[in-house]
Order: sequence, then structure tokens, then C-alpha cells
Amino acid sequence: MAEFIFERYNYWAIIILMMVGLYVTFQAGNMIKRLIGLSVFQTSVFLFYITLGKINGGSAPILFGRDYPKDYGDDHGGGHGADAAHGAGYGAASGVDELGRPFIDGIIDPNHIGGQPLQEVYSNPLPHVLILTAIVVGVATLAVGLAIVVRIRESYGTIEMDEVREADIQHAETESSAETA
Repeated sequence: MAEFIFERYNYWAIIILMMVGLYVTFQAGNMIKRLIGLSVFQTSVFLFYITLGKINGGSAPILFGRDYPKDYGDDHGGGHGADAAHGAGYGAASGVDELGRPFIDGIIDPNHIGGQPLQEVYSNPLPHVLILTAIVVGVATLAVGLAIVVRIRESYGTIEMDEVREADIQHAETESSAETA
């Protein structure tokens, strides 16, 4: 049971952050505290999506290793630095893995003979890209919310929701009694 809990520590952190954010959002009477609660809740959602997009042992989906074009750099001297010295488009270090397959820079050579085709494990970049966008939108929304709170403070003299609500009710009653008279 303990192993189950400790293996999923990031999900427990997400749940705790989400519940704290929701509690602060619903229980706080202060408008700034509510905005902070929403930000904590939003952070838990960001962490959840990033956790879903990460794969253990996965790398970024970029052209490297077997996907890297072999003829890259051949038209201008065989590459740069170590690539030029060894005449390969991959890098300096080379050797043979435990199964006898050749590799260059720790990546098995795509032109090895025999065996199964190589498969690389990639992490999904889409959640990470979407979260970067969501962070920018979240910061902008928080800034607008804080600007509105400043204007409410200027108009009502307080940022407590109960006091603002009471002032609105008194103002509405005053206007309705002035209209009937």
C-alpha cells in the first residue's frame, strides 16, 4: 500500500493542491484570497496535464539518432567539429552495444544489419505546449482580476465580499425608495 502511494506522489500533490485551491476559493471572503485560491487550483491542473504528458524514459521528439538525416552536413565538409573529424553526421563516440550492434554517441546506428527495427520512446509535447499557453493566459487573467479588485476597493472602500454585497443592497434600496417617492 505504501509503495502504491509513494509511486504516485505527483498525483497526491495534485489532489492536495486542487483541494486547497477549491477550499480557499469557496471559503475566503477576501477577493484577493479568492484569486490566490483560483491560482493554486489552476496550478494543480497544470501539474496534472504535465504529468500526463511525461513518459518515463521518454525524450523530446526532436530529430536525433536514427531520425537524424545522414547526409546532413555532407555538402559543406562533413559536419562541424567532431562530426568533421570522424566523417559521420552523428558525433564522436562510437562502439558496439551488448548485442553487437554498432552505435554512435550512444544511439544505435540506424543502418545496423539484422534485428528488429529500432523504436524510440518520446514524451508527448502537446500538453507541455498547451500548458505554456495556459500559464500566460492565467497570469493575464489574474492581472485583470487584481485590477478589478483595485477598482472595487476604490469604489467601496473594502475588498471583503460580504461588505461589498451589503453596500450594493443598501444602494439598491436607496435607489428604489428614491424612485417611488
